[in-house]
Amino acid sequence: MGHVMRILLAGFLGAIAMFVWMSVAHIATPLAQMGVNHLQHEQSVIDAVHTDLGTRSGFYLFPWSEDMSEAGQKAQQAKLDAGGMGLLVYRAPGTVSASMGKPMVHEFLNELVQALIAAWLLAQAAIIGYVRRVTFVTAVGVAVGIGTNVSYLIWYGFPGSYTIANIAMTVIGYFAAGLAIAAVLKRKAAA
Repeated sequence: MGHVMRILLAGFLGAIAMFVWMSVAHIATPLAQMGVNHLQHEQSVIDAVHTDLGTRSGFYLFPWSEDMSEAGQKAQQAKLDAGGMGLLVYRAPGTVSASMGKPMVHEFLNELVQALIAAWLLAQAAIIGYVRRVTFVTAVGVAVGIGTNVSYLIWYGFPGSYTIANIAMTVIGYFAAGLAIAAVLKRKAAA
């Protein structure tokens, strides 16, 4: 089998392993729910969001300010002190489906791209030994896991438990992918 085909096969098998783990993590463990809370007065919040946003789906940060002057920052701090801060990801009525089919396909494609990149990176490295190859792919997962999740903790105040759980799911997903990828992309010692 050619080098490129081995990378593609390794990436595909790695994506399957990652997808299986992520499915188990979301269905059979509490990891996906850690740090996620529900609203006490959901309907009144939904009504307010519909009134303000209507059909404008999007990602919203509030309170909003573009004034970076000293006076603007003081005004923003006053708003934060009085009302706190929040994030809202809003998908307008009619744009969301309870069906899991399409999102699951998109999730697998996302994991396929990640696993293909990890397989390509491993193929570029001169790493001998199965455990070391798995460790390499897992280390890529550590970088991916902390890359976005820690920034969301720092800048948007995502809960620490959410951050840790999502990093853990990502790292374990890359470990699972690494098991498959490292098995396909074997490296022999130079003679």
